[in-house]
Amino acid sequence: MFSCAQSRWPPRLVTVPGLHGSDGAHWQTWLERQFPRSLRVEQDDWDAPDLHVWSNALADLLARERGPFLLAAHSFGCLVAAHALQHGATGADVVGVLLVAPASPEKFRFAGALDARRLAMPSILIGSETDPWMPLGGARELAQRLGSAFVNLGDAGHINTAAGFGPWPRAKYFVDTLVHCEAPRRLRDAQPDGGDAVYV
Repeated sequence: MFSCAQSRWPPRLVTVPGLHGSDGAHWQTWLERQFPRSLRVEQDDWDAPDLHVWSNALADLLARERGPFLLAAHSFGCLVAAHALQHGATGADVVGVLLVAPASPEKFRFAGALDARRLAMPSILIGSETDPWMPLGGARELAQRLGSAFVNLGDAGHINTAAGFGPWPRAKYFVDTLVHCEAPRRLRDAQPDGGDAVYV
């Protein structure tokens, strides 16, 4: 009989913070506590955003650890995740990506240009009508370019601690949604005889 352990399922959560990192009250920190074996990509200097350097740090983490992985990124971290998955981490076993309140690539052009193209895995992009770092229309356009499902969270600021997003159950819901999107295929592919998966 098939077992989840045999397929290394469910995936490991990897948080990808933005500029200045995510403090202890941030929803990313809360989310890490909801999933066993969670990881966080670390940067040498959280105050010096560099798309190439930061995406290399993410790619190195994914290469060093055992997947599969699901990324949960915030702000500039969204640009980092997209860049890494289209460049240094193309072979990583990433099954889904949650992109929350992405920072405008134009605002961070000094940190490196983002060539936003369709991601190879399911993704959800969460935008806000009152985000100072990205107009809602820009978030919607980025979602289209990345092939992401788009969610308008309304008046939610930058969806960070300052905007009141500490513990955030909907973030877990979005992660669980991405996991459940991929689970049937993983279970099917794990069947040695190609038969129907047994959900246990």
